[in-house]
Amino acid sequence: MKLIRIKRHTKQQKYYSSAMGMLNCRVTSIKKYFFGIPVKTLHKYRETYYGEIKNCEDCNLFI
Repeated sequence: MKLIRIKRHTKQQKYYSSAMGMLNCRVTSIKKYFFGIPVKTLHKYRETYYGEIKNCEDCNLFI
């Protein structure tokens, strides 16, 4: 059994862009787990409308 595991999880979230308004986009987060308990989010990114990959710190996410 592994003690430390890294998982990638993708889910749909609402995203607001000043140029395009409200959009739904896929947000992927990479998390570190210790004994199955999430400890830390290592990276969070999203795919834009045009297929580019951007960091989620650059956008406003609404849940």
